[in-house]
Amino acid sequence: MTKDIKNKKTTIDPLEHEKFSKLAEEWWDPNGKFKTLHKFNPTRIAFIREKIINHFNISADEKKPFKNIKLLDIGCGGGLLSEPMAKLGAKVTGLDVVEKNIKTASTHAESQGLNINYVHSTVEDISEKKDKFDVILNMEVIEHVSDVNLFINSCSKVLSSNGIMVFASLNRTLISYGLAIIGVEYILGWLPKGTHDWSKFITPDELKIFFSSNGLKIDEIIGMKYNPLFDSWSRSKDLSVNYLGVSSKINS
Repeated sequence: MTKDIKNKKTTIDPLEHEKFSKLAEEWWDPNGKFKTLHKFNPTRIAFIREKIINHFNISADEKKPFKNIKLLDIGCGGGLLSEPMAKLGAKVTGLDVVEKNIKTASTHAESQGLNINYVHSTVEDISEKKDKFDVILNMEVIEHVSDVNLFINSCSKVLSSNGIMVFASLNRTLISYGLAIIGVEYILGWLPKGTHDWSKFITPDELKIFFSSNGLKIDEIIGMKYNPLFDSWSRSKDLSVNYLGVSSKINS
């Protein structure tokens, strides 16, 4: 972490920072430590694409439908979502508190001929610059921050008045503990042990309160479910483990 980040009030959890620093080189290995995210991605990308197109009344037939979209990918990691968004035409800023992630993402984007603005910083620092984004991706980040209210408040500050934030997280239920912690990390080994802290998982009702107290509303929320037969993820009505959704400004 830089000196500036260390000295400010921040949402960075030092343990989470150290954990993901050690994993930075693994991002683009589909069979590596982030295998689960690679399997997630088709469903996540389809959901994000659909919601952006619908919200901004964009023609789905356009080759670069996001060409007028300014997008912020918070907790971008190695760029697994930033790159598809850039390929769809968005002007992408990828944000991560782990410097190694930013270096990995920048190198990979350059090898793909993609122009993505990767920034080693926090969303609270970005919010001080008065920058606004049409779309914010807040995917699997909330459960890793140290101050959820500050984090959501900062997200709200950088979201444009007519923008949307697509979010994803893990519900704090006994089922999620059994599947996401015991199953995924300890039995199947899809993620390194200790990747998630179940006590930091957040329920949709809790998230709704954080959102509403910071000028945001949840417009839609759905679950994601794994099918072991097809080794794939799909949308579901079941919010007990993984969920994702769309939020916007309360007065929009």
